Amino acid sequence: RIVRDWVTSIGLEASAYGTHSMRRTKVTQIYKKTGNLRAVQLLLGHAKMDSTVRYLGVELEDALVIAEAIEI
Repeated sequence: RIVRDWVTSIGLEASAYGTHSMRRTKVTQIYKKTGNLRAVQLLLGHAKMDSTVRYLGVELEDALVIAEAIEI
């Protein structure tokens, strides 16, 4: 209810926002900025990394981009 009232007060469509979508958006942004799946896993409280990968929709392409960005 609080989220719905807040979203409506700033002129957005309340049905497009909820606590779950905000939770998902935050961790998605953290993942995109850091590439740190372990941090996201901890923030979400997932026991298994597989759950975090599925939750974020991480694809092989994402993993390859991260790997290519790091030079050894």
